[in-house]
Amino acid sequence: MTSVATTDIDNVADPSPKDIRLVITASSLGTAFEWYDFFIYGTLAASGIIGRTFFPASSEMMQTLLAWAGFAVGFGFRPLGAVLFGFLGDKLGRKYTFLVTITLMGIATAGVGLVPSYAAIGMAAPAIIILLRILQGLALGGEYGGAAIYVAEHATAKKRGYYTSFIQASVAGGFILSLAVVLIAKASMPTATWEAWGWRLPFLFSVVLLAVSLWMRLKLSESPVFKAMKAAGQTAKNPFVESFTYPGNKRRLFVALMGIAAGLTVIWYTALFSVLSFLQGPMRVAETPAQLIVGAGAVLGLVFFIASGRLSDRVGRKLPIVVGYIVTLVLLFPLFWLMGHAANPELARAADRAPVIVAGPECRYDPFAAKQKDACGQLLDYFSKKGVAYKTVQAGSVAVLIGGVPQEDVRPAALDTALADAGYKLDKVTPHGRQIVMILVAILGLALLSGLTYGPVAALLAELFPPRIRYSSMSIPYHVGTGYFGGFLPFISQYIVARTGNPYAGLWYTWIVVAIALAVLVFCMKERDLLKD
Repeated sequence: MTSVATTDIDNVADPSPKDIRLVITASSLGTAFEWYDFFIYGTLAASGIIGRTFFPASSEMMQTLLAWAGFAVGFGFRPLGAVLFGFLGDKLGRKYTFLVTITLMGIATAGVGLVPSYAAIGMAAPAIIILLRILQGLALGGEYGGAAIYVAEHATAKKRGYYTSFIQASVAGGFILSLAVVLIAKASMPTATWEAWGWRLPFLFSVVLLAVSLWMRLKLSESPVFKAMKAAGQTAKNPFVESFTYPGNKRRLFVALMGIAAGLTVIWYTALFSVLSFLQGPMRVAETPAQLIVGAGAVLGLVFFIASGRLSDRVGRKLPIVVGYIVTLVLLFPLFWLMGHAANPELARAADRAPVIVAGPECRYDPFAAKQKDACGQLLDYFSKKGVAYKTVQAGSVAVLIGGVPQEDVRPAALDTALADAGYKLDKVTPHGRQIVMILVAILGLALLSGLTYGPVAALLAELFPPRIRYSSMSIPYHVGTGYFGGFLPFISQYIVARTGNPYAGLWYTWIVVAIALAVLVFCMKERDLLKD
């Protein structure tokens, strides 16, 4: 890969401790608040409230998929936001651009809390929700790059990984904050009130976060690198075009997209949203305990982001990410198996002892269908809604075997009894003691993998691209990778699980994307490609 020559503009004096604390605090808090705004939708989508309130559907599974599709729409528009705000960030400056993005995000998030339900206004409800998700996606497309670059351009190379790791940790902090606000709001009111309208309060709370973020960020001055570029007349005329025409930049964009953004994002989202959906869905863990356990694991795992960023200042940016990818390929499935058996051991034992097999001439299940076309599909729909793992085999006639025993009566009531007799306890459970410890061990394992791959990335991407087109060149591949590979992960993995009947099958999506990312990073990027002071 063509190396990027160091320029005087990118040589940054080490700021005073007071200045760097303000830069990191204001940038990190703003990023955490903005990701809170984005993740609050996903947190409530995992609990089913978003689907029930805004999306019409004939089944709970379809509502869940539609809610996750709405989640994915926001991610789908992040690349457009990256183009728009990346252009502004490279032309007008880092500070004012991310002031605009956080304002747009706060207004759009509060708007979600004010939208009437589908029962009240019909199809206008999902249409407005999708529009607001689009605005959130546009805002987030400009936020991360601005905050990460702003901190990176205040740091010397020896501390850049450490300083920017707080931006990476603040992204996880936004998820943690969304869980905390949901749990506090639920605890402060009766369940019926929460289900009726109380869940809207976390969205409206974003107005408070917006006020704090603006107050903090208005204290900041412009990035010293951008000020030096502007004074020297070296800002890009058209940052978007130059991102694709600058010597060697196409390859760097490819590495940033496929080798960095796509891989680290699917690991991170698997460690958070997939874990939450996995516990609340197939493992039948009660909603509040699941959120508390995942939130606790996420808090404890923040240290891995900081440690990995600091490590990258010593061993290079690439090595921690490569190690994280390799270990993910080895441990992804075992960590989820550990979590599943710890979360609901009786259900896990029942699935091992008395597996469910559905036989038929053509056993196909369509999660989006109002009614399945044939008897076999209807049986798969039944087991999918129950969260019971199953396997399908071809046979001349439709049949169900539970623990190898053919079921003469395959009506839902009879199957309920047969599953209960086979040890399938499908009521919601609350893990205790050793179970919680083992779940946390699995979550912390995933947090370590996420920290290794995510902690150094802000410094890596900032050093990968020249200052004049850094905002655009960093934001575009990052948000294409995270927006499409990561944003569609909950929808794709949930769809795979629904189609296969295997609660672990959706992990193959993460595994394959990480394998591709590893190959790209190993063969297409060298440490010397990074711009150093």
